Amino acid sequence: MTSKTTSSSADLENKIRASRTELDRWVREVVQWHFDPATGCPFWLDYASKLDFDPRAEIKTYDDLSRLGPFQDEWLRGGPVRRWVPKAFANSPIYVFETGGSTGVPKSRISINDFRTDYEAFSRTLPDEYFPMGADWLMVGPTGPRRLRLAVEHLAQHRGGISFMIDLDPRWFIKMIRMGDSRQAEIYKNHVIDQALTLLRAHPNIKCLFTTPKLLEAISEKVSIKKMGITGVFCGGTEMTQQFHRFAVEELLDGAYFAPTYGNTLMGLAVHKPRVAEDNYAIIYYPPAPRAMIEVVDPDEPDRVVEYGETGRVRLTTLTKEFFMPRFLERDEAEREPPCDLYPWDGVRNVRPFSRFKTSVVEGVY
Repeated sequence: MTSKTTSSSADLENKIRASRTELDRWVREVVQWHFDPATGCPFWLDYASKLDFDPRAEIKTYDDLSRLGPFQDEWLRGGPVRRWVPKAFANSPIYVFETGGSTGVPKSRISINDFRTDYEAFSRTLPDEYFPMGADWLMVGPTGPRRLRLAVEHLAQHRGGISFMIDLDPRWFIKMIRMGDSRQAEIYKNHVIDQALTLLRAHPNIKCLFTTPKLLEAISEKVSIKKMGITGVFCGGTEMTQQFHRFAVEELLDGAYFAPTYGNTLMGLAVHKPRVAEDNYAIIYYPPAPRAMIEVVDPDEPDRVVEYGETGRVRLTTLTKEFFMPRFLERDEAEREPPCDLYPWDGVRNVRPFSRFKTSVVEGVY
């Protein structure tokens, strides 16, 4: 037993070192790309012109990204949005995706193929037994300018299915909550659920569902998920908690697979660690390294990563050739989770809204 444990520990350490080597290599490639006048985007080229060093020459590792300073929230609010388009992609069809807008002017992120790449990687983590290839999907979540709308549709298509969509404007829902009009908010939520149930009853090949915790619970109050033919549920949103995870698995889904995720417009999609009894329904996520990394930092000293198991603020770094965003402080907090065999890099446990912001952020149907 001791020998096997030591061997497993050594194997994990080797995987951690290999993942870090690959991360540092990818950082160098992404930094070269975004700061090269031939391929980079106007924002980062202008930013480099004000530095006293050349990022292409001096940023060699992930830790070296600290030399660029923290990424500022306001940089993504307002235009011109083309300052974020790398010159290498200037003639490509450009998508623009927005954050929820619950804290003011929405942040904007350009995209070309990142959302497809991210969701194809996520697809590989879904068990075919519960998310059958060729099955159709229903997307009951925020539509409009959010990348989820296109991303879930691509996920369904990538797996050989068709994605059905409902209309959902979470900003209108949030506005009603802020106005104190709980009656109209409830009417709107029921309008969303009615759309979903109409599609589920009309299309028996829908086996897979994306939705948010609040909407999953609302659907389950009306019908049995299992009796409606759903075998797999992909669920995301800030209302995902350890308690809801248990509630969904033990009471709502009646045997359907539950795939909780932590994703947003700026990062992509962090996948859930496969559920094991000793985690006691904790929600544990790992980012899609090396394309994005998550750290948990001291809110008062954001350059300091907290110890494993400690609580801190989530810091996100996105590293793709379409979008480069180093060391951005999210409005979430979590516990730092150690690497595991399947994902040999840091993860996060039980993500929730940053406690110091709770009074100013309305989450709505998320």
